Amino acid sequence: MKNIVITGAARGMGKAIAEKFALPGHRLILCSKTETRLAQTAEWLKQSKAEVHFFAADLTVLKEVKAFARFSLAWGAPFILINNAGTYVPGNCIDEPEGNLEFMLKTNLFSAYELTRALVAAMIENKQGHIFNISSIAGLQAYPGGGGYSISKFAMRGFTENLRQELMNKNIKVTGVYPGAVFTDSWACFDNSENRIMLPADIADMIFAASQLSPAAVVEDIIIRPQQGDL
Repeated sequence: MKNIVITGAARGMGKAIAEKFALPGHRLILCSKTETRLAQTAEWLKQSKAEVHFFAADLTVLKEVKAFARFSLAWGAPFILINNAGTYVPGNCIDEPEGNLEFMLKTNLFSAYELTRALVAAMIENKQGHIFNISSIAGLQAYPGGGGYSISKFAMRGFTENLRQELMNKNIKVTGVYPGAVFTDSWACFDNSENRIMLPADIADMIFAASQLSPAAVVEDIIIRPQQGDL
């Protein structure tokens, strides 16, 4: 049984990823900020073959990141770490609310950075592992209205690429994931009857597939967009 650590796991892409990795019967160690919804997701996943543990934490707070890391390591080193926790607030650099960039960086970058630092030593000692960092198309191409969100996702890309270079000789894989529009709560009011945007399961399927390669191969980047193009 392999340890799969997933942040932002209560809903959306994180929940879909957890559902995908639950099917083979792995040990899932889940984190999200909202305990009630996280507990509901964990209860749902327990219907599978998976062993499920969960911990509610605000990963913008360093002491809570470290608390979740300690909780995770109680079951040994992660085999897969999926840094999915994140948020989106639209805005332009020139007039977005004060503090928006700092909030985006704490949520979308620092949470992944600090959790990875807290867990990676155990992965290195175990001589195996795979880290998936969820970025965005907004981390590859700027656009009006991206503001602090886009900046944070570009920064996540930089973190991912540096981490890959540092870990490639330690048998730890690192994959950046760059999805376009995905039908999560952010798009709850959108009419997706014509399949204009992707489903969370699409992202989960790609991550799971990338995790199945031999130790000799790594998918460095997953870039996945709606078939009809970005919105």
